[in-house]
Order: sequence, then C-alpha cells, then structure tokens
Amino acid sequence: MTNHYRYILFYKPYGVLCQFTQDTPTRSTLKDYISIPDVYPVGRLDWDSEGLLLLTNHGQLKHRLCDPRFGHERTYWVQVERIPDVAALEKLETGVIIQDYHTRPAKVRLLSAESILPERDPPIRFRKNVPTTWLEMVLTEGKNRQVRRMTAAVGFPTLRLVRVAIADLHLDNLKPGQWRDLTPQEIKSLHNLTFSNSSSRKQKGLQTKAFPMKQFHH
Repeated sequence: MTNHYRYILFYKPYGVLCQFTQDTPTRSTLKDYISIPDVYPVGRLDWDSEGLLLLTNHGQLKHRLCDPRFGHERTYWVQVERIPDVAALEKLETGVIIQDYHTRPAKVRLLSAESILPERDPPIRFRKNVPTTWLEMVLTEGKNRQVRRMTAAVGFPTLRLVRVAIADLHLDNLKPGQWRDLTPQEIKSLHNLTFSNSSSRKQKGLQTKAFPMKQFHH
C-alpha cells in the first residue's frame, strides 16, 4: 500500500511560506528546503508559525487529514504575553468565540519549564516589564490563525507559535529546516488514524456537520 507513496516530516522555520511556488522574491518557500517532486503539504502553517509539517503524494490521505469531520489532534507550544490565569485557561479549553465561530473543546495547560525549542530567527519582540509564558494547546480543528485568535480572545496575545505534533507524529530531533521520511511504523499509525476512523464512523452512523474549511491553518 505504501510502496509508491512518500511521507515527509518537515520542521518549518519561521518566515517560510507553506507552498512551493514563489509569489514574492523576499519570502522563502518549501522549495528552498525540499527538492522531492510531487509532494504537497497536508494543511499548512502560516508564514510566522513554526514546527511540524507533513507532506505527501498520497492524495486520499491528504484529503482525509484536511477534512474537519476526521478531526485529529494537533499539539502546539504557544508563547504568550503575561501568565494566563485559571479562568483564561478554562475558556480556552471549553471554547471561545472567534469570528462568529465557537471553537471546539481543547486541551490546554501551562508548561512548567521554559521551552527547549531552538531560538527563533528573528527573536520575538521583548518587553522588559511584561513576562511571557508557554502553553501547550491540543486542538482537533484548525481555523485560520485559530491559536492566535483564541489566546487574543482571552487577553494573552501569542508571541511565538510552534506545532510540535500532528497526531502521533512529533518533531523529535528535527531542527528548523530539516526533514525526514516517516518510519514504517509511523506510516502504519497514520493510515490507522485516517482510514480506520472512516470505517468506525460509518459503522456508528455518526452524522457530522461539515465546516466550511478545506485546510487547517495556524
């Protein structure tokens, strides 16, 4: 099943557009890092976001992962201004209103230690008298710039956003700008996630409203 398919994990650096075409001479694209033909990103990360991006030439898998009916977990480490209180964290978990849309429940927690991520280039803006902290946010959806809009809605603007996991796929030892092929076990897990979900949903007769979203963004 996997012989002619390619699955790639890429650590997208800050400032890189999630596309292979060069729209502007001043922005880097995936083409500057990945020379494999005919693979395409599953969803996207905004140019000012960093972290894990999955690319593949497996069209059906790409379609299912981008379909909101098959919501899978995406884990983000989010650096925000100031330190959110319990009320703010609870709002993020239960859902907030962004652009007339109520976000789905999420898993949110304060990270107890400073992130061990590599420094961003360029670094975040720093204000001497304003502390920052890191959150871990696990979402099963991805509206346009959703994480940033969620933290802003509860009063804690996002300074830095890094996706560290997509389902069972993790950044691990990748560094910004590096990519690797998925292992056979990771491919199997990905197939189980995308194609087993479909079968189980049909068996249960689950009816899910389709949201007007083609790709997940952050």
